[in-house]
Amino acid sequence: MDKRLNVLDLFCGCGGFSLGFDMAGLNIMGAVDIWEDALHTYQRNFASVAILQRDLSEATPREVIQELGLDVNDIDVIIGGPPCQGFSLSGHRFMNDPRNKLYRAFVDMVDYVKPQAFVMENVPGMLKLFGGRFRSEIINGFSDIGYTLSYAILNAADYGVPQARRRVFIVGLSQENFRDSHYEFTFPPASHGDGRIPYITSKEAISDLPLLNDNLPGGEGVDYAMSPQNDYQKSMRDGSCLVYNHIATIHRPRTREIIALVPDGGNYKDLPVELRDTRKVNIAWTRMNSNKPSFTIDTGHNHHFHYLADRVPTVRESARIQSFPDKFLFYGTKTSQLRQVGNAVPPLLARVLAEQILVQICANAKRIRDQVI
Repeated sequence: MDKRLNVLDLFCGCGGFSLGFDMAGLNIMGAVDIWEDALHTYQRNFASVAILQRDLSEATPREVIQELGLDVNDIDVIIGGPPCQGFSLSGHRFMNDPRNKLYRAFVDMVDYVKPQAFVMENVPGMLKLFGGRFRSEIINGFSDIGYTLSYAILNAADYGVPQARRRVFIVGLSQENFRDSHYEFTFPPASHGDGRIPYITSKEAISDLPLLNDNLPGGEGVDYAMSPQNDYQKSMRDGSCLVYNHIATIHRPRTREIIALVPDGGNYKDLPVELRDTRKVNIAWTRMNSNKPSFTIDTGHNHHFHYLADRVPTVRESARIQSFPDKFLFYGTKTSQLRQVGNAVPPLLARVLAEQILVQICANAKRIRDQVI
């Protein structure tokens, strides 16, 4: 193509989706979110991007584009992950949850901008809840404005992310741009696991970071514990000389005693019977398995623990497991930083999707050019 594709990121959070598309060579033009802390992190890592703090359910697409200072005709791709709490299998599921309506703001923006393609990310539960009603609404909503949809549930571990994180991605291609209502997005094949490249394990992801404890709490700008031990660590450390956002949570003595009873890869079932109900959630007292990809990084609920240290992962360890490079820094309180990391799209997975979109848009441009000739 003659120019880089321009991207608008809605519900951008701290920027995992944007980072992946940037890594693939696309140009991030604008980003919108209502969360001030996440936007602070975003701005510090994407200095040249137009950023807007706005509730998308209370602003028209025209207002958003004008406030960003963008030209609607310059936007080629829209990406975003509308808040998913209302769809989550781990929370209450109410049809009238206002968070389930935010995807309509995404649809309205696509309708106004009319990009060549869009990508929307959410939890798998959105496809099944309420008898598939939301899935039908989303498919029909985008079809009505001229987009052909494809969707798939992808596991981040299958694409080189050291985390078993399943999310649904919905990709729409403009029927006007592709001149074919049957032309669908083809999701990239898995690259890791099942006879392919081995999965990246938790240990391979973070073993070069200082192993913090009560006597070594960490800090901002600390030295690495050792040289990179594998290609993943080398890639994560590219452009970074020191470790940031690496501060240990200091647990109460009794909590540390219970964590210490759980082996590498274990959970509450490994505890003495009298301790198993000390936390009333089935994910409690779960350690990473050092020989497997991590479980899905949460948003700081303190139920998951390092495979070796008797504590929850630090922000930097969580970021590594999400595939954020070490030069990507997080801002706000530690609690806020953990939420930012946990809510993000893993950048490496976003990059794979971006590269596939770029391939198909370029192939389509060539196909149309050949037809004209």
